[in-house]
Amino acid sequence: MRRWGLFVHRHRWIVLLLSVLLFILSVAGWLSGGQPKNASDYDVESVKAARLESQQLPSTTGSSFGLLFSNSSLTWSDPRFKSAVIDALSPLHHDSRVTSVSTPYDGSSRARDLVSTNQHSVAAFIGLKSDFSTARQQFGQLRAEVSSPLLSIATAGDVPLAYDFDHLLAKDLSRSEVISLPLALILLVIVFGTGVAALLCLGVGVFAVLGGLGATLTIAHSADVATYATNVVTLVGLGIAIDYSLFIVSRYREELARDGDSARALGATMATAGRAIAFSGVTVAIGLAGLLFYTGTPLVSMGYSGAIVVGTSVLYALTFLPALLAVLGPRINRLRVPVLQPRSDGRGLWHRWATWVMRRPWFVLVPTVAVLFVAGTPFYGIQLANSDVQQLPVTAESRMGAELLQRQFPQTGQNLLDVVVQFDHGGPLDAANIAIAYKLSRHLATLPGVVSQRSYVDVSPQLSLSAYQSMYAAPAGGLPAAARTVVRELTGRSIAVIELGTPFLTTSDQAHQLVRSIRGSDTVPGATAQVTGNTAFDIDFVDYMLRHTPAAIAFVVITTFLVLLLLLRSLVLPLKAVLMNALSLSAAFGALVWVFQQGHLSGLLGFTPGALDPTIPVLLFCIVFGLSMDYEVFLLTRMQESYRVSADNRTAVAAGLERSGRLVTGAAAIMACVFLAFALASVVTIKAIGLGMAVAVIVDATLVRALVVPALMRLLGRVNWWAPRWLRRPLSAEEIVEAA
Repeated sequence: MRRWGLFVHRHRWIVLLLSVLLFILSVAGWLSGGQPKNASDYDVESVKAARLESQQLPSTTGSSFGLLFSNSSLTWSDPRFKSAVIDALSPLHHDSRVTSVSTPYDGSSRARDLVSTNQHSVAAFIGLKSDFSTARQQFGQLRAEVSSPLLSIATAGDVPLAYDFDHLLAKDLSRSEVISLPLALILLVIVFGTGVAALLCLGVGVFAVLGGLGATLTIAHSADVATYATNVVTLVGLGIAIDYSLFIVSRYREELARDGDSARALGATMATAGRAIAFSGVTVAIGLAGLLFYTGTPLVSMGYSGAIVVGTSVLYALTFLPALLAVLGPRINRLRVPVLQPRSDGRGLWHRWATWVMRRPWFVLVPTVAVLFVAGTPFYGIQLANSDVQQLPVTAESRMGAELLQRQFPQTGQNLLDVVVQFDHGGPLDAANIAIAYKLSRHLATLPGVVSQRSYVDVSPQLSLSAYQSMYAAPAGGLPAAARTVVRELTGRSIAVIELGTPFLTTSDQAHQLVRSIRGSDTVPGATAQVTGNTAFDIDFVDYMLRHTPAAIAFVVITTFLVLLLLLRSLVLPLKAVLMNALSLSAAFGALVWVFQQGHLSGLLGFTPGALDPTIPVLLFCIVFGLSMDYEVFLLTRMQESYRVSADNRTAVAAGLERSGRLVTGAAAIMACVFLAFALASVVTIKAIGLGMAVAVIVDATLVRALVVPALMRLLGRVNWWAPRWLRRPLSAEEIVEAA
């Protein structure tokens, strides 16, 4: 790393040119990138059943969405209400992208299903030529065509839901950047006391984020990239790139002040802070790699997108930034703010603080750890459920529409469960298979919570089993219209679908129990029955996440331990680092449950409390575990430098905290600001991740690093630095001189 620093200093203009070219390519990839989308294809019952449906049932090339018109004083039959609905929908009738517009005024057999129970709302469904992916992009234009001075309008369906998520995520991203960048600049000026150094770090952060976004969106052309991936890239990239730049620039200024030679200062910076950053980047990437264990879920793309921006941050911190430092030299200290200059005698606030803590380690350690344990206790009552419309703010049209459908349209707004029956032999119209489906259908009808059924053996309650067998034995052209429709829509080569309706909310305990009851009683000779639908997806996704989490945690913890073992050349320090991270994460998880599940601060933060999406704690662990290692790595490497010269544990701890305390505090404050800016997001998942990460970083940089670490290291004494002979690395004369 020292030789690399000297190389960059000699060839700084070439390195700068290559860095700018890479940045231009990143911007081009960002501007021309693909469209993120959430896709799931993992090995659970609901996904396998849905795959059978897509393979064997008629495919629809188009998509659709719903519009809900309401007036609190007029009923749907009022001529003014009817006229307002027709006028509002008129532009869609003339839009070439629209294939159909269905309203209760069409006189169809299902017209009454499109009228609310209180008579003050009606639903209209709009069919489109385009598929779902195209429709979500066109929806904003289509929605803008519909307006009414008399009626309030809400939207419903997957297309407007996806549009609202995309639209709000983009707004959240922009708002977070607008808030976090100026705050980060102010904090950097406070940490460095100079404007040039602060601007340099902020610039590297912007370069790294755009590099990560460009690579991620380029990948989106050929692979599924989750809609949240860009938020993860910005969230992680901005914080970590600024942190890395802060440590590099700070160490360079320290080395430059020592002898004034820019080349030697850059070499020493790369050998110390640069080496620590390289290892830190590996630990963060390892944490994000834990997301790769959730194969087939959107978490995978978040994992490699996050790892890409971490790699980009390390790359710019070890190339572009040192090249700029080589160009600037002593001018890095320009635009000084005199009142913010740190002491240079090594006996500042952090040295005195570490000394105070080490004089009374038990007095500090026991109550601090107790507080952290108590802070984590709400996590024991965590409830998990897949995301639904409550992730959106109450003002989102798609959420208002979904809740209105559920509340006022009992037929249209039902929670639907599909029981996919796959027959062992023959097709669904064989007499034996009709008997299987008929028996299962009649049993399912008796389950509490099933209020409607639709299948090819539920055409009419007056028909018996023998009547169905006789009817389907006749030529298809002679079937009644209702039977032809359900045969076409709900049967395939070897499957038949029994569609069940329930008033239970998708993620409710009643809906979960209904699915489990169906699965517990759907074993029938001669066929295999599988349940799919939103509630089944919810159950299966949570179970899938819980099954794969132990392996992901084990991978992250063990691999991080091994990397730190190589960096610190100690068996005790890596184990201590892992335990310290566990304390920070415990407090963050407790805060998540306390706020987002139990509902504290819901009014202030503007969200509806409820069960946590299972991706939130997983993302929080995989991101924060690596990020927290940043501070541990920089703190312990500075302590290690001092210990290898003085061989005195107390001196090493105090010196290490003094040299890194100001920077760690500043870096944590910057990261916390970035994360808290995301806590102001509209979408609950981003809000929860932002707040959880901010809590983890704040706890880590204050209670853990400033209290627990020095107290514990004082108690462990020389044991901190013990390592077997094969792990020890001899200290070079150059390192001894540099550390001294």
